[in-house]
Amino acid sequence: MQRLYDFLRRHPTWVDGFWAVFLFGISVASGAAAEGISGTDAMAVIVPITLLLCLVIALRRRMPEKMLLLAVALGVAQLVLDVAPMAADFALLVIVYTVAATGARWASRLALVVGLCAAPVAQLRWPLEDDALGNIAKAIFLTVPYALAWVLGDSIRTRRAYFAQLEERAARLEKEREAQAKVAVAAERARIARELHDVVAHNVSVMVVQADGAAYVLDTAPDQAKKALETISSTGRQALAEMRRLLGVLRTGEHQESGEYVPQPDVQQIEDLVEQCRGSGLPVDFKIEGTPRPLPSGVELTAYRIVQEALTNTRKHGGPNAGASVRLVYFDDGLGLLVEDDGKGAPHELYEEGGADGHGHGLIGMRERVGMVGGTLDAGPRPGGGFRISALLPLKPAH
Repeated sequence: MQRLYDFLRRHPTWVDGFWAVFLFGISVASGAAAEGISGTDAMAVIVPITLLLCLVIALRRRMPEKMLLLAVALGVAQLVLDVAPMAADFALLVIVYTVAATGARWASRLALVVGLCAAPVAQLRWPLEDDALGNIAKAIFLTVPYALAWVLGDSIRTRRAYFAQLEERAARLEKEREAQAKVAVAAERARIARELHDVVAHNVSVMVVQADGAAYVLDTAPDQAKKALETISSTGRQALAEMRRLLGVLRTGEHQESGEYVPQPDVQQIEDLVEQCRGSGLPVDFKIEGTPRPLPSGVELTAYRIVQEALTNTRKHGGPNAGASVRLVYFDDGLGLLVEDDGKGAPHELYEEGGADGHGHGLIGMRERVGMVGGTLDAGPRPGGGFRISALLPLKPAH
């Protein structure tokens, strides 16, 4: 039974064709007489009109507007040829419903007018003898089915439009969710890329500097070489710990503070970072102004990474005799950072878009981090030589 139902739903024209044949059989079997036709074979007129009305039923879903016009033309022909109402005229009621449900708006309005006028016009053309009140009552009674058919069809049109709107909205929301998911994935990838860059660039630069120093004094000052190797070892372990933390974030989606995963760096660890740079041979003057106090975790991490990247750039681009200074200033509404060096400075392309090698990940990452907390960043060469990075990180992110 279900297969038959599915088949009929897939082939609506076949269903309409069956009902058209059924209606034609009833119309012919009823022997509708054309008594008003004189000098002509009644069936010669009735049969073509009946066939065309049944055609309206068969093709009502394929061509609703054209079938409506055909039905109106056949109704006019019945009036002109004096063919009294017959069973095949049921097609007009069906096409009124169909056009109201699926046809164009102009056709729907035309169907309403035709439906409301069909019964009164037919009653005027073929009235009941000497019964005016009966003619009026019959006209009203026969008009009601046409009005109900149009109202039902228009209600179905409205319902279909409503469901189509719901489906469109659901599809749009699904696309928006997919787009938001892609944006979230891209943001997470960018965040992880920044973390990887900060961890790798800083620690590897320290290890390279210490390795070069150890190789230089290996024969003349074994104690210094041993100390440099110990620094390389501790820096490598720190880099591994940071990498494990990032891998833990990737696996679990959240920061873990237990086990082998270390917490996110904060402002208090900047002093340890400065000591590490001093141990690698970079003189760093470190000062704190204002009253230190707890800050939002995002601001603390951003401050740490900015200082880390700035000192890494000093080692990479400042030259062998460069020195640096780091200032942390606690304001009432934020945290100020100033990192300067007196080296030869970075190439001009480094702080322009794209960087010297077409990437510029360090300063791009700084700007992204500062932007995420609603702060401002200024990076560029100092007037007296060297490089300067200043940032202001508000306590409340910009909305």
